[in-house]
Amino acid sequence: MFFNSLQYLFFLPLVFLVYWTVNKRSLKLQNLLLLAASYYFYACWDWRFLFLLVFSTGLDYFTGLQMYNAENQSKKKFWFWLSIIINLGFLGVFKYYNFFAESCAELLNGIGFKSSFWTLQVILPVGISFYTFHGLSYVIDIYKDRIKPEKNIIDYSLFVSYFPLLVAGPIERATHLLPQIKKKRNFDYNKAMDGFYQILWGLFKKIVIADSCATYANDIFDNYESMNSFSLMLGAVYFAFQIYGDFSGYSDIALGTSKLFGIDLLRNFNFPYFSRDIAEFWRRWHISLSSWFRDYLYIPLGGSKGGMWTKIRNTFIIFLVSGFWHGANWTFLIWGFLNALYFLPLLITQKNRDNIEIVAKGKLLPSFRDFVSILLTFTLTTFAWIFFRAKSVSQAFVYIKNIFTFNFDGGIQYLSNDRYTVELLLLLLFFMVMEWFSREKEHPIFGRAKTIKAFFIILMIIVFGSYSEASEFIYFQF
Repeated sequence: MFFNSLQYLFFLPLVFLVYWTVNKRSLKLQNLLLLAASYYFYACWDWRFLFLLVFSTGLDYFTGLQMYNAENQSKKKFWFWLSIIINLGFLGVFKYYNFFAESCAELLNGIGFKSSFWTLQVILPVGISFYTFHGLSYVIDIYKDRIKPEKNIIDYSLFVSYFPLLVAGPIERATHLLPQIKKKRNFDYNKAMDGFYQILWGLFKKIVIADSCATYANDIFDNYESMNSFSLMLGAVYFAFQIYGDFSGYSDIALGTSKLFGIDLLRNFNFPYFSRDIAEFWRRWHISLSSWFRDYLYIPLGGSKGGMWTKIRNTFIIFLVSGFWHGANWTFLIWGFLNALYFLPLLITQKNRDNIEIVAKGKLLPSFRDFVSILLTFTLTTFAWIFFRAKSVSQAFVYIKNIFTFNFDGGIQYLSNDRYTVELLLLLLFFMVMEWFSREKEHPIFGRAKTIKAFFIILMIIVFGSYSEASEFIYFQF
């Protein structure tokens, strides 16, 4: 079930109405309804993998209690590593086994040994990277004595499986979400309306911006060998907006949906394309994942303590693991490596925390220096996105090589199935203007004239949206 599908259009209002009806009875019924809705939501994709979700939830719930009640440190450590190994084992088998098997076979064949490895013929369970990280953070926090285990199995299961964040985040923490689950929630009209407006903006990002850009980006990347330099550059820019509109659009819908039920989720995006350096970009892009790696990998490795070599090593580990988290392909590892390289000069010069505040705060326009910095950061990020989008490393390198042939013959090469021409560029301009003037808020449909803004966005979705089919969100594959 997709957020942009007709099925969800019926599902969400029904759950909303029943939820606030049972709210008057008991918190237990309220949470039980959300859990049942979450399992149904997940089962609509593939009911067979619901058993994997339930097993993972039960494993972490049980091991969390065992760690807390362990008689000594060795038993506590046993239950901790049991949970970690099984969770990462499932993730490794479903997401990475084929990658390692095929890579080993290619390596052995390359040095003269004929070999082949058995590969799994199974699809990747949607959301496995996200709900696995929910469970891992919970188990690690108990092991480190940061939190106590949750004894109510319904409440813990809802924490892991809450449908707005289940398949593509944000990656929540038990310290943030569980207290809200355990607290009685009363209907707040203003909060619900803000959630509705945020859902609208998320749908605009996905249906109008992301899906429109995908029309061009997909065709340009599929036909990159016959595209001139200008079209290839435009294809990379289109993909940059596609992935941002797609993923941040999903996050907006998730956060808005959760507000309808009186629950606040962690913010996942904070206008990242207005960043003035790559460090600021990563504080504003996929915030829940970046902070997860910071707290559960970077800091345990030593963080920024120690010498410069330790800092550099930890930085490259974080970005390479982040790349690998996104997918079992060498293209993602190179994407992570590139971002680590971008980050390196800031780390060495200790300027990685120079840009903490939002750009041009309280001002209408940025300074010339800020504008150039934003443009440079966007260019570097878009260049790295080429590896993220390419199907293989060789395709990415040929794509980049063709850009730098500086062949501009033919101008913009519009493809046969284009939906928009100049209109799409104007839509992107409108989108960025809306984001710029809302950069100190959570989303553009906020503050004054909310109803007028909402009506206008609905009109834009109707006129410019893509409705041929409910296209899948990009991050479902991760």
